[in-house]
Amino acid sequence: MSVDAREWVWEHSSSRGTARLVLLSIADRVPDEQCVAWASLSSLVERTNASRTAVRDALTSLVQSGELKVLDHLQGPQRTTAYRLPRAAAWLAKVAAATREDPDAYVEPPTESDPVPELDEVRLRRHGIWPKEGTESAPSRRSSTGAESGPLRRNPPPRRTGIRTPQGTESNPQNRREPKVNRKGSSSGAALTPAGEWQVDPATEAWAHEQGHFARLGEDGLRAADAKWRTHRADWKPRSAGAWAADWRSWIAREHTLGRPNLYALPGSGPAPAGGMTRAEAHTAALLAALDEPTEAE
Repeated sequence: MSVDAREWVWEHSSSRGTARLVLLSIADRVPDEQCVAWASLSSLVERTNASRTAVRDALTSLVQSGELKVLDHLQGPQRTTAYRLPRAAAWLAKVAAATREDPDAYVEPPTESDPVPELDEVRLRRHGIWPKEGTESAPSRRSSTGAESGPLRRNPPPRRTGIRTPQGTESNPQNRREPKVNRKGSSSGAALTPAGEWQVDPATEAWAHEQGHFARLGEDGLRAADAKWRTHRADWKPRSAGAWAADWRSWIAREHTLGRPNLYALPGSGPAPAGGMTRAEAHTAALLAALDEPTEAE
């Protein structure tokens, strides 16, 4: 669904410069037609390669224009800010209503008077967006039995919400999974992020084209392979962007096209390693594939 949100920004947004980059960065994280996504100021600074002041000014401009809305009563993982693209949500709802009976029906261009659909906050929880603690709509996160005396640790937080800490300022992230900008975010000097937050960088995308994986899998196949990779890596510990890029390349290199058997070539036997991979990388890819394959005992 982020593709549709980005398409609305490209085709219908009046934003310019840094504001357009910020809006595209938020739209890139939209998971469904409600056009709600979470993002920290640090991540927007890193993705747009702009200063914190420029990003702040861009957010203010987008809110004033009506193309972006800050959902003050909601928050994402690690208490990040929740945003909504209301006009994009109105446009997607308009397209869905017009093409429900006739997929080829003509859809009038979006206008500011297009109604914005009501927000279904319950659906947002599956994407890690919850009401802020202390609000009337914030559900209890204790055990389903409702026992107030039970220790809070027995009821873990929703998946990918991270550990909420009382500390944290704009210049000092809440924990090590939120990288600091222009500073070392870990003891190794590389910012660590979960697989779900890692984005395919231009160098990795160029590699997929140069090695023929984009032509082999196609856009839909590559997107499906990327989604499968994120599902399998969802529970892995955070890694640096370089480590995720190497792992993602190994996964894509061994991904088979639709209609072909899922074969993995070991170094020294069978077909040669996939283009662009050394034998050591191919060996690592084969081991990772073996770990992903279910056994008879399972």
